[in-house]
Order: sequence, then structure tokens, then C-alpha cells
Amino acid sequence: MNNAISVIMEQMECREKPLIAAIDGRCAAGKTTLAEHLKERTGCNVIHTDSFFLRLEQRTEERLNTTGGNIDFERLRAEVMEPLKRGGTFSYRAFDCKRMELAEEILHIKPNDVTIIEGSYSCHPTLWEFYGLRVFLTVDPDEQLKRIERRNGTEALAMFRERWIPLEEKYFAVLKIAQRCDLVLDTGN
Repeated sequence: MNNAISVIMEQMECREKPLIAAIDGRCAAGKTTLAEHLKERTGCNVIHTDSFFLRLEQRTEERLNTTGGNIDFERLRAEVMEPLKRGGTFSYRAFDCKRMELAEEILHIKPNDVTIIEGSYSCHPTLWEFYGLRVFLTVDPDEQLKRIERRNGTEALAMFRERWIPLEEKYFAVLKIAQRCDLVLDTGN
């Protein structure tokens, strides 16, 4: 992870500010961990795409069958990306996965030299234009499953194997996410 941190910090330093960077990649590749380390070292803002999962009423068959369609890109664009582009303070409500609805707390974010949008689907084409740096994290499939089991438990592992991993892999393949990113980093070792 230290190597990934160093490589990304070097890239962040030589990019125009303010910078919006995306960290996308396979589940359990270390996207959240990497973003939090970068936040600790640089003071950057971090926004999680998990905060923008679809609300129940948005989960139509058509939407869920769209590649990468389980994120509310419209809300992410309107509440985060557009205000970031303008350089202003912005607010949003995170999606609460336990309650399956938007949280009541409103998160107020002040402008910063660097903001990282972290999580699966952060490099979706509907968001591509906003980024000055795009990073893709990968991990060996066996190591990925071990990490998911450690993080989420044995019961959740089956759901990841049967649902979430295939959805992500389809998104990566169809939209050629890794091939389009500025950096591809393997966090397996």
C-alpha cells in the first residue's frame, strides 16, 4: 500500500489544482484504505461512491441492468461533482445501506486542493470529464476473496461472489475502465 500511496501522491503533486481524482477498482482491492491514507497524509477531501447507491425507488430492472447502473450518478453529479467543478462548498446526504435510505445527516464539504472520489463505479463515463487523475486498483481474485471474507464474513462472501463481483467485472470489461485510467496499481502484495 505504501508504494501506491507514494505513486499517487507524486501524481497529485504534478497535476493542476484544484484536482478531482478517482480511485476505482475491484472490491477489496483497497480503494477506501488508500483514500483514507491519502487523506491522512495530504488533508484531501474524500467522497465515497457508496454514499450514492440507488434508493429503493430507483432500483428498477432497467436501471439495474444498465452497466454500472446501481449508483445514483445523477445525484453524485448534481450534489458533488458540479459544485466541485465550480470550486464551492457543497452538501449531500449519504445513502445508509443498513436503513436502505438517505441518512438524515447532511455532510458539508469545503473546497480543497484535492478531492478524491473513491469507490466502485467512480470512473463511470458519466463522471469521467470531472477528473484530473484516474486510478484503478486491482487484486488477484484469490486474494480478493480472502480479503472480502476477512472484511465481510463468510456469509457475505457468497453475495460478493455471486452478485457484486460479476457486476463490477461487467462494468470494468464493457466500459474498459482499467485501460482508460491514468494509473493501474496491483495491491495484491
